[in-house]
Amino acid sequence: MSEEKYEKTEPVEDNFQTSAPASDMHSRFVQDRPPVWIWMGLACLLIIALAVIFILPGVVSRYELPLTPRPETVQVSAPAPQASQETTISPFQEAQRAAQRQEAQAVLAELLEIQGELDLKEVEVWGGDIYDEALEQAAVGDEAYRTQDFIAAREHYEASRNAMASVMEGVPQILERRLRDGETALADNDDDTALENFNLALILDPDNERAAIGKGRAETLENVNGLLAEAATLYEDGDLGAARELYRQAVNLDGYHESATALLAEVNDAIAQREFSGAMSAGYALLQQDQPEQAIAAFEDALAMGVNNTQAQAAISQTENEVAAAAIARHRQKALSAEDSEAWQDAIAAYEGALEIDSNVVFAVNGLDHAQKRNQLDRLLSYAIDNPDRFNDEDVFNETLDVYYTGKAIENPGPRLSTQLAELEGLLTEAQEPVNVAFVSNNETSVTLLRTYDLGEFQEQLVPLKPGRYVAVGTRRGYRDVREEFVVGFGQTPEAVIVQCDERVIASTGR
Repeated sequence: MSEEKYEKTEPVEDNFQTSAPASDMHSRFVQDRPPVWIWMGLACLLIIALAVIFILPGVVSRYELPLTPRPETVQVSAPAPQASQETTISPFQEAQRAAQRQEAQAVLAELLEIQGELDLKEVEVWGGDIYDEALEQAAVGDEAYRTQDFIAAREHYEASRNAMASVMEGVPQILERRLRDGETALADNDDDTALENFNLALILDPDNERAAIGKGRAETLENVNGLLAEAATLYEDGDLGAARELYRQAVNLDGYHESATALLAEVNDAIAQREFSGAMSAGYALLQQDQPEQAIAAFEDALAMGVNNTQAQAAISQTENEVAAAAIARHRQKALSAEDSEAWQDAIAAYEGALEIDSNVVFAVNGLDHAQKRNQLDRLLSYAIDNPDRFNDEDVFNETLDVYYTGKAIENPGPRLSTQLAELEGLLTEAQEPVNVAFVSNNETSVTLLRTYDLGEFQEQLVPLKPGRYVAVGTRRGYRDVREEFVVGFGQTPEAVIVQCDERVIASTGR
């Protein structure tokens, strides 16, 4: 309000100074005699000017910018200012003092903001000498402010602010030290000290994960130590299951407790070793009882535990080798028995079974080759014996003769092969002796033996033919062709082969 007044007086003075010259005004006053209200206005302007000069400084000293009452100060040591001194302070000087006051207040505001943040972090517990020095600087600044030495007040406030800012900047280091001290206390089983440090760390940084974890661990440390002590006793007594349960409880309370975690792993390993030994013992017992398959299952259970994979795998391999050897021996015995019986297909199956177990078994490799060749010979002999009517074909006869001599070359033929060779020999011999076959026709049909003879037209005739299968075809103009199949020899020679065309073919009229 005082400034506004100070600013409004200037235009009034300017108007007064820029009016007509004094000589003109004097002559006008003398001649015109201005009204009384003009004199009253001039008197008011004079009073306002005197108020600006003498009253405004007092108002400024009474109020702080922006126009808030200044707190009353009592100066004990300094003498009361003389009335003459107040009148000597110009508005400009008072404005400078007000600006200095505002600067001091601005620094003080920064100081108080930092101090508020530090108070929330309970700085009095950990602030140390720097914080105490900052408080002292602030107190000195307050004293300077009370004596209106605003420059000194600002300087001390700045020193205090800077000191507190330094304390604030040191919070991360203080936090880290408290975290380390808390973790050290946990390692030393000092839960009270650990809790104190972690609580302060959470005040410094409420979202700090290490502090939250450490506090939780400190709160459960006594219970965890009790569980570990009880579990150790059970472990020594051989009650591994109960000890493991207590170790689990301890780890559940404090999953970051390295000792509890290590002890739980140790007891788990001891239990696994015991179970592994039991499974292996069961497997060996089954081997002694001649139950290799069940023994392998027991060894595989031991392998799945992951305790001693080398030992378990060795036992499995040894047992599997024994099982394989026994199975191969059984296949070999079956193969030999099948060979003695000349059941070559069964022998092949037995040798293949052995090779499925071990593809490098020599007796099975050689035996399979021999059995396959004998089986092939047996099939060729059986087919030739079952189809002697093909022997009239020279190529078939020669091929069959080769099969016969292949069988004859085998040393120590079995009963089946000997019988087959004898039977085939008789058939081959018979196939070389011609048989007279009677053919009957009507002297009008042309008869031909396919791939053999052209008999022509006849009434009846005898034709010597080697045993075998034949086809006779008859043709006659205007009649349907006829075809007769028959077998010669091997007890199948017909009494007569009738070949004559009797069915007339009716010519098409073309319509």
